[in-house]
Amino acid sequence: MTINKEQQGSTLTIALAGRLDTTTSPELEKELKASLDGVDSLVLDFSKLDYISSAGLRVLLAAHKQMSAKGGMTVKNVNEIVSEVFEVTGFADILNIA
Repeated sequence: MTINKEQQGSTLTIALAGRLDTTTSPELEKELKASLDGVDSLVLDFSKLDYISSAGLRVLLAAHKQMSAKGGMTVKNVNEIVSEVFEVTGFADILNIA
């Protein structure tokens, strides 16, 4: 998995490519912990994300909880596979998916 970050003011956009699973989710978790100070809005771009596992969902839930206390978190460009995982797990009702 690759992580690309771009910050404009207090909005941080993180684009993920590859698979967000048990192996790679600690990397995203570490990146989020290091990057969210002073961020009011988090945008996760999943246009190149191929797969997400329960470990990835756990990281998203933690980020969602943290960002809810600030300005919010948006997930965009979700493919059919990831979208189906969100639907089945109920994350589609929790996350702001654009």
